[in-house]
Amino acid sequence: MTRPTLLIFTKPPRIGVSKTRLAKDVGRAEARRIAHYTTAKTMQAVKGLGWACELHIEPARAVGETLGGLWPAHIAHMPQGRGDLGDRMGKAMENAPPGPVIFIGTDAPGIGQHHLLRAARDLRHDGAVFGPAADGGFWLLGLSQSLRDRRVFEGVRWSGPHAMEDVWSNLPSRAHVSLLPQLIDIDTGKDWILFNRQSQNRQSAARLI
Repeated sequence: MTRPTLLIFTKPPRIGVSKTRLAKDVGRAEARRIAHYTTAKTMQAVKGLGWACELHIEPARAVGETLGGLWPAHIAHMPQGRGDLGDRMGKAMENAPPGPVIFIGTDAPGIGQHHLLRAARDLRHDGAVFGPAADGGFWLLGLSQSLRDRRVFEGVRWSGPHAMEDVWSNLPSRAHVSLLPQLIDIDTGKDWILFNRQSQNRQSAARLI
């Protein structure tokens, strides 16, 4: 199995920089704490993978930071650049080493290393893989080398319920698409409540086994 390059899109967990929608529901300090938590959970899933990884950071002035080790110094740090999310993802994909690529953000604390390994297995010839989010977007997108084309990001309605549908519709007909389990992206207070409720239900179920 060819190891993919993992492209992680992130913002520093700071008031006024990340989780501004969430801050309207839970307050700025709590939103910052949640952003730190979701970022830490993501980096925990990445730890020990042994893949090439890149942190694509917004704003650019934060590129040189490690946030006390939250962003590991040994992972390449680079700015996301200009344009909408599709423009920035396209740029990152074009500049990545040859081979499959996997995009993730730092908003889905349910992510685990097993999700990433499964995604990599699904990226065989002409393979694409989505990690669907509960809001209609996606928390992961993987593309095999043969599907690395900026046109997959054209006309995508980002930050809405059609983002995954739009990217999927841009894939060529030869693409073999697979899906990972649905996870929750933490964008609003409602998302945070739902995530915690699901976590508590899993813990209760585990105690009964």
